[in-house]
Amino acid sequence: MRLWGAVALAALLSACSGGIVPESAGSGPAPVRETRAPSRAAAPQPNIPVRQPTAATPLQPIPAPATPAGVTTAALAGVIAGPPIDSLPITDESAARALLAYRISCGSLQRRTDTSGLTQGSDWAESCRAAASWPERDARSFFMRYFEAAQIADGKAFATGYYEPEIHGSRDRRPGYEVPIYGPPSDLVEVDLGLFSDEMKGKRIRGRVEGKAFVPYFDRGQIDEGALKGRAPVIGYAADPVEIFFLQVQGSGRLRLPDGDVMRIGYAGQNGRDYTGIGKLMRDRGLLAAGQASMQGIMAYLRQNPEEGRAIMRENKSFVFFKELTGAGPLGAMGLPVTGWGSVAVDPKFVPLGAPAFLSMDRTDATGLWIAQDTGGAIKGSNRFDTFWGAGDDARAIAGGMSARGAAWLLLPRGVVARLQTAVPAPAP
Repeated sequence: MRLWGAVALAALLSACSGGIVPESAGSGPAPVRETRAPSRAAAPQPNIPVRQPTAATPLQPIPAPATPAGVTTAALAGVIAGPPIDSLPITDESAARALLAYRISCGSLQRRTDTSGLTQGSDWAESCRAAASWPERDARSFFMRYFEAAQIADGKAFATGYYEPEIHGSRDRRPGYEVPIYGPPSDLVEVDLGLFSDEMKGKRIRGRVEGKAFVPYFDRGQIDEGALKGRAPVIGYAADPVEIFFLQVQGSGRLRLPDGDVMRIGYAGQNGRDYTGIGKLMRDRGLLAAGQASMQGIMAYLRQNPEEGRAIMRENKSFVFFKELTGAGPLGAMGLPVTGWGSVAVDPKFVPLGAPAFLSMDRTDATGLWIAQDTGGAIKGSNRFDTFWGAGDDARAIAGGMSARGAAWLLLPRGVVARLQTAVPAPAP
């Protein structure tokens, strides 16, 4: 996480425990027995069913053109003054969660460069000072006093969900725990292309050196077949390759160890290969029936068709490396803890990281006030959100089937919208 790669699970993937073992399972160090508990295979994890949503009627965004093709920031997409915040149906509970999360973001909000082009660090200073001592019981008044709503382009929002998964794992390889969980490889190189050309400023690529050439890093299939042997540390072993595949999509999670302890792991790097959402791929091939395109439905298919499942997972060439986490967490892209039911992943070119956003969606659980504290490989463009639901069975049930549409308004410090409309006029409706 970074709950890195927060992703549209409803349109991507899904699974529980099963029997798709990578061909590389036989590589690595010999099994080591822990002394605190006998070695045994983990019991299959239940496939928690999708939580059925309560339908809602979303508010309508202000009529405006969609984000023009090729526009890469919110400031250029068009900024329109939104409705008065006191007219938005923000509940006290949603506001209180958002205020707690906003406090966590404040220090970073004022220091970091806002790549959306909407705000400056100083814009957030007044509200951050007030947030430090503002009572949670009156959180709604806080947002009404210090913020104004802003619509980006047409304001038509799409939201998915993610959560912090817990899967069976072990620190050591042993029977039933044979899928390696890798730390960052020693030969993975990240190149800042902006050092070579001003036109490439802000762009980075990852790969490795082979002879005198810089080449793409190993993809998921090559890693499954043992390409990382001797190149990357193994920080643990998973019981189920389907579960660890989805944990990579989430970007962080928990390993439930054989002795009952928990080991938290988080994003530590990625191989530089493009991400492919296997849910869409499977739908396009007719592999998923209507209503099965949830994380749970995808997991069930992968387990029922193990050889085909292995091949499908390898079509997502992106591979995530992990590190053990201690302290508060899980951590989002800001390097700060994210809050279940309060944090959301966004594209930082369209939403300032740390900013509040109000979503009015066609299901009640996604409607509310959220704080942008994370990013994700599949979360791109304006008005695209990935809601975070915490950990546990409830979080998994909600996130696995989250797919909501409606309207979105960013909450920006008062005065920012007028400044932006003077600098860059919004497109005419």
